[in-house]
Amino acid sequence: MPVQQVTILGATGSIGKSTLKVLAQHPDQYQVYALTGFQRLDELAQLVEQHSPKVVVVPEGKIDTFRSLLALHCNDKQIHTIEIVEGETGLCQVASAAAVNVVMAAIVGSAGLKPTLAAIDVGKRVLLANKEALVMAGELFMQRVKQAQATLLPVDSEHNAIFQCLPTDYFSSSARFANQGNRAGVSQILLTASGGPFRTWTLQQMHQATPAQACKHPNWSMGQKISVDSATLMNKGLELIEACHLFELPVERVTVVIHPESIVHSLVQYIDGSTLAQLGNPDMCTPIAHALAWPQRIATTVPPLDLFSANCLNFEQPDEDRFPALALAKSAMKTGGCAPAVLNAANEVAVAAFLANKIAFTQITQLIHAVITQINVLPAHDLDTILVQDLEARELAGQWIMANANRTT
Repeated sequence: MPVQQVTILGATGSIGKSTLKVLAQHPDQYQVYALTGFQRLDELAQLVEQHSPKVVVVPEGKIDTFRSLLALHCNDKQIHTIEIVEGETGLCQVASAAAVNVVMAAIVGSAGLKPTLAAIDVGKRVLLANKEALVMAGELFMQRVKQAQATLLPVDSEHNAIFQCLPTDYFSSSARFANQGNRAGVSQILLTASGGPFRTWTLQQMHQATPAQACKHPNWSMGQKISVDSATLMNKGLELIEACHLFELPVERVTVVIHPESIVHSLVQYIDGSTLAQLGNPDMCTPIAHALAWPQRIATTVPPLDLFSANCLNFEQPDEDRFPALALAKSAMKTGGCAPAVLNAANEVAVAAFLANKIAFTQITQLIHAVITQINVLPAHDLDTILVQDLEARELAGQWIMANANRTT
């Protein structure tokens, strides 16, 4: 098998770094074709030194700045052999390049949508860590996957776990119409959530929570945005929407289960009473390696699960009164159209405002609810409409922040 060329969209994030870690273990099978970064350009330059990509993508207007950083970290040979491109055009270029076999879609937020679709449209193997792409444009996204016959593999630990627990014929047409609507005998998907750092906190305590506290996840090492989403449980709400699209199930057949230990990564229930679960230590290298090599397996440095140490597994129902983000996500999925895109946009603005100490933690979901109730949700017929509603939601969210910033409620 020839060496696979890999583009990593979002190389300086936690998923990007874990992907590079896995690739470095298998240099005979994978090579880095392109790396992209946005804010941490010095870090990106260091990654270029270590992994020698052919192309690097930086933000608009930052090529000269990045060249200066490369001079600090790389030798002349590396500098002269690397192509540097910029902006969204550059992202789409490295996602769809003819030489590329695999694209890791790990840009956080709506910024990852267009380059991920660019990879899909030319039939790449896409490892999806950017859940917002499916949240914003799920139906459109999945249609284009089928049209281009792209291979879409989930990297989120929960969706990857579900994928591993499904029968091999799940996505075939024969399985789709079998068992009176229970596709391939699947009755329910159970999506696990750690509960985040505030699982046992009261609403009053959460109202006083700081960004540092919200970003201190008990089990996973993640970026700030996804850590706050985990604390509000919006991360699980977005993952619920993603699961509905990935596995073509209605929202009623996807259940969120709080599992504080983060050892069971998700479960699939079948009509015969069976429940299959995927277990493992909480390390993103495992689902990344699975998606990279599927249907084969490759080694990682993740230690095998010690069942004698992990001798107690707890499961709880989520409290939607304390964590209303879940109900907001379910409602958006049921509404359909651009409602999930509106939800996602409002959440991105709200999380950024919380991290900047402009609003309280509990105001994140208040802001989202306010935006969703104000906006006229349109059908998601095309990407332009989705992006217009995304922008409208961001503008409404900004107005809400101006009116309610730092107001105790």
